[in-house]
Amino acid sequence: MLRESTISLFLFFFLCCHADPECTRVSPLVDLEFDFKMVQHQLRGRIKVLDDCSFRVSQFDMLSGSDVHWWGALAPDLDNLTNGFVISDHRLNQTFANSTFVVRLLNNVTWSMIQVLAVWDRPTGSDFGHIVLEDLANVTEASPAPAPAGGDGKGKGEVRIHTEPTMFENCKVLSDNFRLRWSLNVGEDSIEIGLEAATGIMNYMAFGWANPNNTGSELMVGADVAVAGFKEDGLPFVDDFFITKYSECVTDSNGSSEGVCPDSIYVGPDRVGLVNNTELIFGQRKDGVTFVRYRRPLSKVDGKYDHPVDPLANMTVIWAMGKIRPPDTLQHHYLPQNHGGLPSQNFGHLVLNVSEHVNDCHGPLDAEDKEDQDVIIADGKVPLVVSTGPALHYPNPPNPERVLYINKKESPVLRVERGVPVTFSIQAGHDVAFYVTSDPIGGNATVRNLTETIYAGGPEAHGVVASPKELVWAPNRNTPDKLYYHSLFEPKMGWRVEVVDGGLSDMYNNSVLLDDQQVTFFWTLSKDSIFIAARGEKKSGYLAIGFGSGMVNTYAYVGWIDDNGLGRVDTYWIDGKDAKSIHHTHENLTYVRCRTENGIITLEFTRPLDPSCDRSIRPECSNIIDPTTPLKVVWAMGARWSNENLSNMNMHSVTSSRAINVLLMRGSAEAEQDLLPVLAVHGFMMFLAWGMLLPGGILAARYLKHLKGDGWYKIHVYLQYSGLVIVLLALLFAVAELRGFYVTSPHVKFGIAAIFFACIQPVNACLRPPKPNNGEHPSSKRVIWEYFHIIVGRTAFVLGLAALFSGMKHLEERYGEENANGLILAMVVWFVLGAFIVAYLEYRERQRVRGRIFGRSNWVLGNAEEDDSLDLLSPSRAHAEKESQTSATMEVQLEPLNR
Repeated sequence: MLRESTISLFLFFFLCCHADPECTRVSPLVDLEFDFKMVQHQLRGRIKVLDDCSFRVSQFDMLSGSDVHWWGALAPDLDNLTNGFVISDHRLNQTFANSTFVVRLLNNVTWSMIQVLAVWDRPTGSDFGHIVLEDLANVTEASPAPAPAGGDGKGKGEVRIHTEPTMFENCKVLSDNFRLRWSLNVGEDSIEIGLEAATGIMNYMAFGWANPNNTGSELMVGADVAVAGFKEDGLPFVDDFFITKYSECVTDSNGSSEGVCPDSIYVGPDRVGLVNNTELIFGQRKDGVTFVRYRRPLSKVDGKYDHPVDPLANMTVIWAMGKIRPPDTLQHHYLPQNHGGLPSQNFGHLVLNVSEHVNDCHGPLDAEDKEDQDVIIADGKVPLVVSTGPALHYPNPPNPERVLYINKKESPVLRVERGVPVTFSIQAGHDVAFYVTSDPIGGNATVRNLTETIYAGGPEAHGVVASPKELVWAPNRNTPDKLYYHSLFEPKMGWRVEVVDGGLSDMYNNSVLLDDQQVTFFWTLSKDSIFIAARGEKKSGYLAIGFGSGMVNTYAYVGWIDDNGLGRVDTYWIDGKDAKSIHHTHENLTYVRCRTENGIITLEFTRPLDPSCDRSIRPECSNIIDPTTPLKVVWAMGARWSNENLSNMNMHSVTSSRAINVLLMRGSAEAEQDLLPVLAVHGFMMFLAWGMLLPGGILAARYLKHLKGDGWYKIHVYLQYSGLVIVLLALLFAVAELRGFYVTSPHVKFGIAAIFFACIQPVNACLRPPKPNNGEHPSSKRVIWEYFHIIVGRTAFVLGLAALFSGMKHLEERYGEENANGLILAMVVWFVLGAFIVAYLEYRERQRVRGRIFGRSNWVLGNAEEDDSLDLLSPSRAHAEKESQTSATMEVQLEPLNR
């Protein structure tokens, strides 16, 4: 603090001694001084114009803002201030405590451009305090200012143009939350006192002089005090009290009063104006700080209930803070209740000489609760009525004359819960379009060349009492903690929306308890992403959840609170059981939050279902979540975590004993098992169909035509239809078990395609053209049909094989089936064996066909019906075969002619 003041003073003297030659003094005789009007952030201070280019700021107090500047405007109203301009590059983004410094104007700014000098927070459009400057060009002479109270009465040539009631000559700290300010005016036999406390709005502040004849524990009895505070309507009050007893003021049946009572109670209501020696001057309630300024006489007082104040003597004063009781039908005064609590905080006494200069108030009071606005908690079942009314206590000046009211309360803080829909009944008029926005100012940010996110409402959200407009808004887990409600047509009509977590069960669609019931897992699915939360049910230093059968070969998400008190969620790939096997990854997590309440950790994040990155480079890119298959989830908790230098000290102290299969689509969970029985039946039926029945039907059509009659055809049809029925039943079993039909994994895509082509075959068979007679060439329709039938059948079979093998791979990846590799190998052996059998049968078939064409005995034993039969695997060969047979027949018929 001392170092800052020293630097500021040095800068001031440096600038004074090395002034810009172009900067001239406004007047060598007149130094213009102005006091700031406090508007927000406990701003106090005084400026003194040095020249055309600079001014000095002294006694400057201010609570920090976000992006605060020295600001110029033409008038102190909303439109002019919001359209103002920066006048200096001196930034104010910090807390100031009784600071002194020099501010230089920008090169393109002159005093003639500034009618209002303000301290302005640009992001929130907030006026922290301002000074209305007079026309400096017209100030050519002024009378000397009156000498300071208690001084010698000699003017120094300074003129104070403007003063504010928040500024005093002296300040004394009474407690951490209570300050006494005063200015003495001996010539007028008065003292002006300012009581300032960071306290509740319905609390009182008391200060006064003790009875000089009492000492020790009896200081309060006989004391003359002023009690100040605020009424329910927001107006300040101050009253003159006299203490006769350590108790609240009570009046007996005879009309006698005792305790801490107003003077007027002791002497009757007819003399209220005569016995109340306090005169209210000013009062305000800003940033959770109550301030009341009043005047009282020094010597001209009522001798019975008031004590004269000797400005030159050391006198004992007392003070207190506490709850106040408002008037009722029995008494008509605001009466202090027992202050109680710790004496160092709520009451005390000291010796004070009001003529001695004191200023030990360093910096502004910083109240813990700075919000005095009413708070309305939204109820999902009761609509909130939005109307307009006069701006009486708008929390963020400057503001328009008319502001939004919710449920008849002026611009209250609106508190909503995530997951709970809020209904607004908008009755504010057709010139007020209600909306919920990220912009703290409202009034359509695009007009100010800024961007905003609108969460509800808009141009159509307007209505009147006779025809209200209903608007429903459902905040979700991705809704920011702080938003604002405003009018789209005019800025700063509304105020703040606090979005709180009403409970994870309200924010997420599904939840399950994980293994051992120590962690609750929450999730909500969307088209391309999943919203996830996990909450521990016991105290811990960190909480981790992992996707996998165990902590090894698992994608882990760890939530913890770091040394700065910030919640963190980091991602890892774990491929071992020691700290070196934990590899930090960089998954694309959004809306990340982690918090702790009484040691219970809750983590939340959103991630894509299928990461869009190179899986060969980053292992986390393989962390794909398929909503149609169970997600194996494990958990762990421990005492401490760090985002670097992990060691065995960070290992978990408790963990799940097994993985839980979370059925994302069904919203349920079950303990991990080798394989779901229904899905096992599904796989066996598909293998029976695609691995036995359907291939058997194809082989029958290819290699059994040498049988008498249509036996091959019946075998072909029966096997094909049986296989198709089993395929459809297996499909229904899988859909029923997974509670849905989702085409996401390669297995499902191959399977659906295979079933589609397989189902075409029966339809195609019904449309088969007639076969040609013996010796006739097949028609073009017959040829096209034969090719189509063969191509579709072979395509269905190939896709069926792909579905079988991808299903086994799916089984291994998603269910961790230990025997999956063995099953895949067995299936490969089966189909390789089948390939050898087909090769052998094909060889025999070619030999048979060759013998039938060129061997007489084979032709004699031929079957005329067979010759015209369809070869399902090679129609062209069948046609060629028929032609060859016809030629062979013609040769036999010509033999007798050669004899």
